[in-house]
Amino acid sequence: MDARVPSRTRPRNGELLLKGRLLVVAFEGWNDAGEAATGAVRVLQEQLDVAPVRELDPELYYDYQFNRPVIGIDDEARRRLTWPTTTMYGPSSPQMPVEPLAADADLSVSGDNGGNIYLLIGVEPSRTWKAFTAEIIDAALAADISGIVFLGAMLADVPHTRPISIFTSSENPEVRAELQIERSMYEGPVGILSVVAEAAEDAGIPTLSIWASVPHYVHNAPSPKAVLALIDKLEEIVDVVIPRGDLVEEAAEWEQGIDALAGEDEDMAAYIRQLEQARDTVEAPEASGEAIAKEFERYLRKSADGKGDGRNEPPTPR
Repeated sequence: MDARVPSRTRPRNGELLLKGRLLVVAFEGWNDAGEAATGAVRVLQEQLDVAPVRELDPELYYDYQFNRPVIGIDDEARRRLTWPTTTMYGPSSPQMPVEPLAADADLSVSGDNGGNIYLLIGVEPSRTWKAFTAEIIDAALAADISGIVFLGAMLADVPHTRPISIFTSSENPEVRAELQIERSMYEGPVGILSVVAEAAEDAGIPTLSIWASVPHYVHNAPSPKAVLALIDKLEEIVDVVIPRGDLVEEAAEWEQGIDALAGEDEDMAAYIRQLEQARDTVEAPEASGEAIAKEFERYLRKSADGKGDGRNEPPTPR
């Protein structure tokens, strides 16, 4: 399959991401430390009135020895296999006015753009990335998607006791001007998010990337605090109000659990104090722009040299 896709006229400045149909994307795997990115999309999936509109054939893109199917009990009490795949969801009734999903408005996604949000969630493919990407862009064009937001999460040298760091970037100059964000200058290995993002821009669909930093010393557990941080940032950009549900409480419990572990391990506690000091120094009001830039470049070099967890993309994914 030819990975090239037709381009189209770009929206006018000011209408790139805040208006029209938005596709929010996350993949399990290299781009999903602490299951934060996919966790954020699943929150949207639970809250929005969406239904599958396209599912990619797993036979074409997955190595089942690497991403194995899993068996479970379905709603009819039958043992059924679930295969790794990627699914696009769209509004169940895109032509109808957006209705609250519950009588209590606090339990539903609200906002002028709530009925225009599409979702794409799946497992990072094992092979034929170009064909995989072409299918996704074809589906986005068919759905008349006007902007794509990519969610990612990486392991980083950050303390769990501080707010989760969020890095937002775009390769699209109009998006950068509209949202007052920077372009990533990272060079090195990338995940599927970067491949799809480049193809989307080539097809005339503006893109935005939002990445969360997850403390690397708790990489084995899901991070509700990082999920919450991604949702907070997404809500700033997309014209919706996203209910947090139990996320706030779960994030607090996650942090308390790590505190308890550190309380029993002096080496871990000392390391966390070092990370806190480094973070506070960089974010101090008196810290110069040059000092912050040097700290950021130091982390990029460390990530590019492979000293971090190789399964996760550095903080500047493009």
